Amino acid sequence: MSTDLQDSNNTAFFGHPIGLRTLFFTEMWERMSYYGMRGLLVLYMTIGVTGNPGMDWSNVQANAIYGIYAGMVYFLAVPGGWIADNILGYQRSVLIGALIITLGHFTLAIPLEQTFILGLVFVALGTGLLKPNISSIVGQLYSQNDTRRDSGFTIFYMSINIGSMLGFAVCGWLGEKVGWHIGFGAAGVGMLFGVTQFILFRHHLGEAGKYPNKIKEETRRNYIRGLGLVVFLVAAIVITGMAGFWTIDPVYFAERFRDFLVIISIIYFIYLLFFAGLSADEKKNVLMLLLLFIGAAAFWSGFDQSAGSLTIFTRDYVSLTFGSFTAPVSWTQFLNPLFVVMFAPFFAYLWVFLGRRNLDPNMPIKFGIGLILMALGFIVMIFAVKFALVSSPVGVQWLLLTYLLHTFGELTLSPVGLSAFSKYSPKKYLGQMMGIWFLASSLGGVLAGLLGGEATASGLESMSPIFTQLVYYCLGIAAVLIVLSFFIKGVKAKAISDE
Repeated sequence: MSTDLQDSNNTAFFGHPIGLRTLFFTEMWERMSYYGMRGLLVLYMTIGVTGNPGMDWSNVQANAIYGIYAGMVYFLAVPGGWIADNILGYQRSVLIGALIITLGHFTLAIPLEQTFILGLVFVALGTGLLKPNISSIVGQLYSQNDTRRDSGFTIFYMSINIGSMLGFAVCGWLGEKVGWHIGFGAAGVGMLFGVTQFILFRHHLGEAGKYPNKIKEETRRNYIRGLGLVVFLVAAIVITGMAGFWTIDPVYFAERFRDFLVIISIIYFIYLLFFAGLSADEKKNVLMLLLLFIGAAAFWSGFDQSAGSLTIFTRDYVSLTFGSFTAPVSWTQFLNPLFVVMFAPFFAYLWVFLGRRNLDPNMPIKFGIGLILMALGFIVMIFAVKFALVSSPVGVQWLLLTYLLHTFGELTLSPVGLSAFSKYSPKKYLGQMMGIWFLASSLGGVLAGLLGGEATASGLESMSPIFTQLVYYCLGIAAVLIVLSFFIKGVKAKAISDE
């Protein structure tokens, strides 16, 4: 695949390189396992559902653990990309990551409390190794001037939504209706399908992502030694914790993890603004990206309530009975990927339509719109909580409207944020800045866990204040971005698709 001729002749998968098929199904099964397990996580850690009791941990503890897990998945994508670049190469990183994820889900399937955290550790480590690198291989299937590149990524990203819908449908049903560990095991079986087909059809990838960057062998050996030491230390910490030599309050850990992410982000942006030798225009762009970073963290802290406080609200206060059929609680999370599939083409067309008429909003305004839509979703939930205080259960239409608004916000904000960081980051810091974009998702995940715990600490009475706090936070940042947009001329979002 080293020449344009080879690329143009490789059209075996819907007009695209046959290797895209391998990556499509690997990603599909990985997302099936990730979202299928995530939909069960908080339910299992708390009181469970009728006829299927969980671990009976407090809502605060369960949400904190969920937040730590969600934050770690995105945080570990940064070292995962570095390992692929310098030690393993993208293909081996994806394969090893997929194997670790599979091990994690089957560990979660063991009906022992002691192995639960170990399973989450494996899944987070494996996802951090797989997630950032599989997209890199997609890009390497095409030459730089191949016009099919954007279309190929669009096809690839569809696998995310197909996989997540499959995970919520299968793992959600089995976990809630049959047994939690059966649901976790189903996620492992799905990931095993992904691993198997990747091994069988890996040869279709050719040289794409096969080798790491060229560096001195002595340097690579030092990297490997350092990585081995880190793996040893992590293993020692996990094993001694499982053996009962130490314990830690999950809320305390989540708060310190949040502080760590905030400090790392502040230090990096200060370095860029004052010590990186950037031009005045580059510093202006970095300031804009800093605002987008803050907005993204706020957005994901609300968006990720779907698997935390909104799941608990659904379980305790929403009627999911339709005639003689009662749907699993986790099936409500099926709505987001379904709405993405339904409305992503509309949003893609909308920006093109507005662009042709010179009406396409600039990046800060689009980001602000995404945050406003997130706030509107929580305003709907505030009314749902008020109705539930009077008479519960309430109808599922409240969740339908909330998830619809949140999906609209995601389709407005997520592609724009990725585009902004890829287009306006200082060129020599592009890779690091993409890691900072992942860091915003990581910080948002941790905040989602902490806020979800506060929201569900005292049932309905504690939900409205936290949801109101999220509304003010999102609207405040949106207002700042929209005002500043009038001072940022000519900054237009590049239309891309991302999940």
